[in-house]
Amino acid sequence: MYPEELVKPMREELVSAGFQELYSADAVESALSLPGTTLVVVNSVCGCAARNARPGAKMSLDGSKKPDHLVTVFAGMERDAVDAARDKMFPFPPSSPSMALFKDGELVHMLERHHIEGRPAEIIAENLKDAYEEYC
Repeated sequence: MYPEELVKPMREELVSAGFQELYSADAVESALSLPGTTLVVVNSVCGCAARNARPGAKMSLDGSKKPDHLVTVFAGMERDAVDAARDKMFPFPPSSPSMALFKDGELVHMLERHHIEGRPAEIIAENLKDAYEEYC
């Protein structure tokens, strides 16, 4: 686990944009059982999370369509919550950062680390907005 003081600003970046942090497997199960669409961001301390993933996730919310629910888990911190979220992202292998859009509990869109790393936040946001147009 990382020191909490290290990850606090990284957590706050998403929380301040309206994301709810999930700390347990039960919280993940509950969030993904809600009707409608849910964006799950697997947050991370890596540079591509800071430079691309978190800004892209936030930018994606400025359109007319967006998910009903926004949640996040933090890789390297709350292991049970992260594992539960990743289980729901099967068949995609675990990666962080990553983002998944669920509709009525079913995975409908996935951005793995290799879709995030090296891509500008604007491209990530557009990818998510396209998914929102289709599923939200």
